[in-house]
Order: sequence, then structure tokens, then C-alpha cells
Amino acid sequence: QVQLVESGGGLVQAGDSLRLSCTVSGRTFDIYGMGWFRQDPGKERVLVTAIGWSDDLTYYQDSVKGRFTISRDSAKNTLSLQMNALKPEDTAVYYCAADRQFPLRAEPAYWGQGTQVTVSS
Repeated sequence: QVQLVESGGGLVQAGDSLRLSCTVSGRTFDIYGMGWFRQDPGKERVLVTAIGWSDDLTYYQDSVKGRFTISRDSAKNTLSLQMNALKPEDTAVYYCAADRQFPLRAEPAYWGQGTQVTVSS
């Protein structure tokens, strides 16, 4: 099993920045890709950005390109998401996810518990 624990969510104003972190433990050798999903109330979780666990391949949803940056430190088993120029429409619960393949599946093998990001206008 792989355990994922997010931190760093909160309430910010439009235009502000926020950094999310995800600590990975357990069977890390099982991981080929990681990413961040987000979920609005009443909607499905959608993939925002992803990165290969052992290479530099990345994916960004069009709505966050140029504003969000995903990074990972395989030696420290951490995943980060730097979010700049936040918009009210970025408000959601953000989930760290890990999968046994890259690109990630719509339902990755492992999920974190989620962290709330709220952007006020």
C-alpha cells in the first residue's frame, strides 16, 4: 500500500499564491506517476496536473497552464503543487494521487484525504 498525506490548503484572495504538499510513504516502488486532482461540490474529480515519478514528463490542464507548477522529490518522497495567480474558479478540494502507471488513470490506485483550497474574489 501507498499512503498519501496532503497539506497546505487554505483560504486566499484572487491573485494570491498557495503551495500544496503531499508526503508519500509505503510501497513507493509501486509508483510510476503522481498528480493532483480537484473536485467541486457535486462534480467529479478531475485531473489538474501530473508528473512521472522517475522522469520529467508532466501534464497540465489547460485552465492552469502557466499558473500551476507540479514538482516532486523522489528522494524525499514528496510531491508539491505551486499555485500562482489563483482565481475563484480554482476553489475546490485538491487530492494528491499516485498510480502504477503514467499517464495517470481517471481512478488512480492511491488517493490522499484531500485539502480544501478556497479563493475569494
